[in-house]
Amino acid sequence: MNINKSSQYEKMKLFKNTHKGQRCFIVATGPSLTIDDLKKLKNETTISMNSICLSFDETDWRPTYYGIQDVKVFNLLENSIEKYDLKNKFISDSISKEKNISDGYFVFPLNYLNHNTFHKNYRTKFSNDSYSVVYDGYSITYSMIQLAVYMGFSEIYLVGVDCNYSINGAQHFKDYGLIEQSSEAVKRMISAFKEAKKFSDRSQIKIYNATRGGMLEVFERVNLDEVLSINKELEELMERTI
Repeated sequence: MNINKSSQYEKMKLFKNTHKGQRCFIVATGPSLTIDDLKKLKNETTISMNSICLSFDETDWRPTYYGIQDVKVFNLLENSIEKYDLKNKFISDSISKEKNISDGYFVFPLNYLNHNTFHKNYRTKFSNDSYSVVYDGYSITYSMIQLAVYMGFSEIYLVGVDCNYSINGAQHFKDYGLIEQSSEAVKRMISAFKEAKKFSDRSQIKIYNATRGGMLEVFERVNLDEVLSINKELEELMERTI
C-alpha cells in the first residue's frame, strides 16, 4: 500500500478520498449537544472529538472517526479514550511526541503556527492534505474539518459547535475539568472558521451549521432533524423503487 512504516504519518494516506462525494457530521462537544442527537446520528458517518467519549455509557452510538490534538485534554481523557474500542482514532503529533501512545492511533502533523504566543492577529491557514499538515485553528473542530476534506467529504454538517465559552454556564456537553477562561477564545475560533468558509467556497465543498443555537454564524444554518429526515425519506424512496 506504499506505506513507509518508519514515518508516524504514513498511515494517514489510507484515508485520502475514502469518502469522496459523501456527507459527514462533525460532532463537537458544545453544551447544546444531547444524547438524543447522538442516537439520531447512529446510521450516519460521524467525526467526533475530545470528551465525547464520556457519553458512551449512555448510548451505543460511536463516532466513525475520533480526533484529539491537545496534550492537556488528552491527559484528562486518556483513560476514558482507552476504555472503549474506537476503530479510527486520529491524534496530533504534539501528543505523540510527548506520550507513549498505543498502536491504535493515526497520527496527523499539527502545525500550531504562532498560536501558542499571545497576540490578537488571529490568522490561520486551511489544509486539504492532512498527510502533509493540519493547521491549528484554535479548536479541534477546525482540525476535524480539514480531515473531513482530506477524506473527500463534499457535505460537512457541524453539530454541537456552540462557539460560546460562557464563564457562568456550561462550556461542554460533558464536563471534564477544562474551563476556557480567555475572553478572546470565541473571536479566535470564528476567525478560523472564516478561513474554512473561504476554502469551502473555492472548492465547492458545502459546510453547514446544524448546531442548536450558539454563536457561530459563518456557515449556513440548517436544522439537524430536517436534514436527517430528508435523508431518511430518500432512502425509503430508493427502497420502494428497487
